[in-house]
Amino acid sequence: MAGNPLEPEPGFRSNPAMSDPGVHRIEVSTETFYIEAQSDPEADRYVFAYRITIRNVGRVAAQLLRRHWVITDSHGKVEEVRGDGVVGEQPHLSPGEMFRYTSGAVIETPVGTMRGSYRMVADDGAEFDAEIPEFALLAPRTLH
Repeated sequence: MAGNPLEPEPGFRSNPAMSDPGVHRIEVSTETFYIEAQSDPEADRYVFAYRITIRNVGRVAAQLLRRHWVITDSHGKVEEVRGDGVVGEQPHLSPGEMFRYTSGAVIETPVGTMRGSYRMVADDGAEFDAEIPEFALLAPRTLH
């Protein structure tokens, strides 16, 4: 029979740089906009803008290091985007602070989704991922 499931396994060491969800907590909200003037449906080009609000609701300040996006169109075509910061910045957010930015995506169908994460580092040295919940990219007058 195995040992007490509440005790760590032999050789287990806690990692002081691991995130505590109550201490390190980032909320992400999104808004999307279809950009008709830059879109060309006959050429399978649908342009969307998205506004992201990142809010530190934890107890320790944290800086956004990197982003990871997964963009999927309605044909199942997936594009992954990774890079440092957002819109050329790596914002540092104290508890209660927020950062808002607008960016864009181009897909080949009138319907798609985006989701992802931001890699954060807290002032206490902990690194953690702030999840970006999936949101829809929808051109107007599109049947679902």
